[in-house]
Amino acid sequence: MILKDFWMGKTFNRIQRTSQEMRKEIAIILQREIKDPRIYMATVSGVEVSRDLSYAKVFITFLDDSDPNVIKIGLQALHEATGFIRFLIGKAMRLRIIPNLIFRYDNSLVEGIRMSNLIASILQNNE
Repeated sequence: MILKDFWMGKTFNRIQRTSQEMRKEIAIILQREIKDPRIYMATVSGVEVSRDLSYAKVFITFLDDSDPNVIKIGLQALHEATGFIRFLIGKAMRLRIIPNLIFRYDNSLVEGIRMSNLIASILQNNE
């Protein structure tokens, strides 16, 4: 039982370290290597790697995320550049298997601002 807990913790730490390193590397790649104007000012907000390290969900935010069309076009451009990004990750990180990348828009920042505005308006109306 103790050995199982040890290995489960070890796996979690490896996945967590891989996620953090991949987040850093993808952010650098988007900033320095990708010259596509459709991906202008994209920010990596997080990466979730599967337990077997075969898939990675990459959560992206855009500077101009008020227009849903900008988000759709940016995600399409990232999808088209997935092979190149995986190639560069392979050069930067020492992984046996480079995960397949799945890009998702991260709306948590927008939702957080919306919730904060709702709370502020409720507090303002109560005064």
